Amino acid sequence: MSHDTPVVAKSQAQYEYDRHHNAVHMRKQVINFAIMIFLTFIAFAVVAADFSVYLIVPFVLLLAGIQVVLQLYSFMHLEDKKTHFGGVIAFFMWFGILIAFTFFLAFLTIVWW
Repeated sequence: MSHDTPVVAKSQAQYEYDRHHNAVHMRKQVINFAIMIFLTFIAFAVVAADFSVYLIVPFVLLLAGIQVVLQLYSFMHLEDKKTHFGGVIAFFMWFGILIAFTFFLAFLTIVWW
């Protein structure tokens, strides 16, 4: 049994729209990737500059948090509001954040108390 996939020809306007949309999306991804590389370079530079550990740790954690948000919104396609599974994706993302925070809190209390 074969499954035939219908071939639908695009109009010139649809082709141009898709081409422009893909170019804008790729530009956003490349810019976000460049920003993340730059933030990583800053983190390495701060560590290599031998600042105080009380400055390095919060600063590197801040840069890591910024990178997590950038990666979620750019590479996990959370900026696409037109997706069919937006609610499901948001639910699992917030549930994962809740579990991660719970683990962080649990291990923090185990280590310090």
